[in-house]
Amino acid sequence: MSEEELKMEETAQVGEELKADMQVLEQELLKSHRINPNLYIEYDVKRGLRDSAGKGVLTGLTEISDVSGYELVNGRQIPAEGALYYQGINVRELIKGLRGRRYGFEETIYLLLFGRLPSQKELDRFLDVLFDLQELGGRFVRDVVMKASNENIMNSMQRCVLTLYTYDDNPEDISAGNVLRQCLELICKLPLIAVYSYHAYRHFRKDETLFIRNPQKGLSLAENILVMLRPDGKYTELEAKVLDIALVLHAEHGGGNNSTFTTHVVTSSGTDTYSSVAASIGSLKGPRHGGANLKVQNMFADIKANVQNWADEEEVSAYLQKILNKEAFDRSGLIYGMGHAVYTLSDPREVILKDFAKKLAEEKGMSDEFALYDLVEHLAGEQIMKKKKIFKNVCANVDFYSGFVYSMLGIPEELFTPIFAIARMPGWCAHRLEELINASKIIRPAYKYVGTHTDFHPIEER
Repeated sequence: MSEEELKMEETAQVGEELKADMQVLEQELLKSHRINPNLYIEYDVKRGLRDSAGKGVLTGLTEISDVSGYELVNGRQIPAEGALYYQGINVRELIKGLRGRRYGFEETIYLLLFGRLPSQKELDRFLDVLFDLQELGGRFVRDVVMKASNENIMNSMQRCVLTLYTYDDNPEDISAGNVLRQCLELICKLPLIAVYSYHAYRHFRKDETLFIRNPQKGLSLAENILVMLRPDGKYTELEAKVLDIALVLHAEHGGGNNSTFTTHVVTSSGTDTYSSVAASIGSLKGPRHGGANLKVQNMFADIKANVQNWADEEEVSAYLQKILNKEAFDRSGLIYGMGHAVYTLSDPREVILKDFAKKLAEEKGMSDEFALYDLVEHLAGEQIMKKKKIFKNVCANVDFYSGFVYSMLGIPEELFTPIFAIARMPGWCAHRLEELINASKIIRPAYKYVGTHTDFHPIEER
């Protein structure tokens, strides 16, 4: 056996030994950290910061947005059509107000940050500011974005956001004015970071042709995302409009969602803006939060592959029953995109996005696929209620159609959650500023110790 072969064998042996050692440590870990679930009931612990009815525990105050799924009648909560308000303005009315106008995400950013909609003069000035802040710089793109590319663009975004700290002349200043400047820069730069990171991944990991296109002045953020993403830089007016609407609908959703609560918690420690945003991106990356629309897409790919006649209600219903019985798809027993912690009769974001999804499907010649989504939505709620024996209505949420919309726009799956992050940045920024301006205490909830106190024993006696 040659020296090289001996080294390879030794390396393989060390690898197997390490693997075995790690398995032992894993078992020790699982044994030492398992908590009796009954203790959560005994001490009335609000797991997930939710009460026994699934309602979020009150942990703060906000004026930025309101999420409503019930009406209060004689002291009782009655299920109602869902409503979402940005700074007191119903999102349905906000979207209606964009008719006859092309794009609204930039106005939504202004609304969330400053508490009111801008005049035309204020909007024009604000758009100039936003474009000036979009500049990322060739040095940053070359030295940061292009290095250490990977498939998960959310991780790339975190790394790039944290590195922007070193490019900031005043990164630690948490005064309102300086944080506002940092927030506006991040809102404008995040689309470039996401799209360029995707191109770097495709080039360095998939051997695709690399192209980097700068954003164009006078275009909306939605338009520039499509310009930078597509090889030919072309798009239809409806495509840009639908992406803009999706950004508006995902821009904010109350202070209690996981990533926004992360913003409040991390901000309350007094840390810098880049660390706060990176933490929120890390939260949104989780499949229980920002990755749900990809789960919906994968589920529908499975449905389309296993249901012969998409228009046959009985066949579709039977396959959905298989999914609920853990006999099909990922065998989790979940129909993804259905149900919401707050909304009961409807998710207003889903209702609005569904209307635009239908228009885009017609333009793309994908009306049959849209009809399948519509049918599944129609059937799934009732089937879930029967299966789980629950009486609360189960409605589709915004994730049900967002992945379908992104797919029709030619947005790759690797960018589904990053697009969510781009949209949610204004909400995170508004909540960071609200926390800095109003709060004076670090957020520090309590955990009940349920272990046992033991004596220390020297290593010879263990």
